[in-house]
Amino acid sequence: MAGAGEYSVAAAGGGGKVACAAWILRREEKATRVFAVYGRPSPPALEVLGFDSVRCSLSEEPLVRRRPPPFPFEFDEAPRGIAVHPAGDELVCATANGCRLFKLIFEELTVRFIESKAPALESIGPQKCLAFSIDGAKFAIGGEDGHLRILHWPSMKVLLDEPKAHKSFRDMDISLDSEFLVSTSTDGTARIWKIDEGAPLVNLTRSSDEKIECCCFSRDGMKPFLFCTVAKGTKVVTVVWNISDWARIGYKRLLGKPVSTLSVSMDGKFLALGSHDGDFCVVDVKEMEISHWSKKLHLGSPVYGIEFCPTERVVISTSPQWGAEVTILNVPADWKEWQIWLILLALFLTSAILFYVFYQNSGSFFGAPHQNTKPWSVVKEAPPSPERQTRGEFSCL
Repeated sequence: MAGAGEYSVAAAGGGGKVACAAWILRREEKATRVFAVYGRPSPPALEVLGFDSVRCSLSEEPLVRRRPPPFPFEFDEAPRGIAVHPAGDELVCATANGCRLFKLIFEELTVRFIESKAPALESIGPQKCLAFSIDGAKFAIGGEDGHLRILHWPSMKVLLDEPKAHKSFRDMDISLDSEFLVSTSTDGTARIWKIDEGAPLVNLTRSSDEKIECCCFSRDGMKPFLFCTVAKGTKVVTVVWNISDWARIGYKRLLGKPVSTLSVSMDGKFLALGSHDGDFCVVDVKEMEISHWSKKLHLGSPVYGIEFCPTERVVISTSPQWGAEVTILNVPADWKEWQIWLILLALFLTSAILFYVFYQNSGSFFGAPHQNTKPWSVVKEAPPSPERQTRGEFSCL
């Protein structure tokens, strides 16, 4: 484990192992609330847990646990992956048989699951990758059989249906503007898809001894990039592609070992890379330097997923042996909105005080004498006029 102070692990809640996890962001009229959803394989269950943003921890007991129907105690119905709609009111859960759609009903103190019919997602076999676009208008799923489906949400209109997109899916992500989808295969290939046209655009270039494994688009809204981990033997580097011409523009060795998962924070400032032996690191995208290490957190087990909290510098990492761990990242804290307003208020008050002090002590301008003040009042006698001086001189002669 890392030394004291490197990171803090909060309670994961619920008990038992977790196969997959995701964050839920609820923007409501009164406040913004954050929750986490866990998928547990044995016995199969979905759980929603509350998140305390002050303590950066999850509730010890779930707010709701869905275990009987729709999840009977069968291995084929165990959750394998979860994708939450950006609005926070729906989620898709992948199982060995296909995907199931649930609506989330949030009340003041409770949460309810309501299953919805989604024929386009059901009975399609095991899915490896699930992703909503940032605007929530697109949903993509990539199967273990290499089948790629992209749907318009919530109409379920098929935008792309490619049974032979890959040999088998390894990873997948949708760009910030929902224009492109990147997908990687277990055979080391990677393709870019034009979503609205429903067609492949380009294959990412690689040498014969390279394997492109994990992938994700930048999220900071500035110049868009594509990040991929590329393995060449035992050497693994993180490569950056320019999405205007899909050319490589640079690379860096970050984790220093084979990478099992790659993810990006919602604001695009940080990348997270997980290893096959239980470590993960968080990288400052602007500097491309490691800002946080969590070593041996999932000792001896591959990190399958790292999910960034949408409001705090906290992540949930999952592995098959150790389940879920909630980690507070040792990175510089972000400015809160109230802190910015407080600084602006302090600057305004400081300016007002300085203006008042200047006004009170500035006699040359603001404190100028009144009109009825005589300029020669400091002299006891008025200065003699030239006429009086002349008359006086002649009288002495």
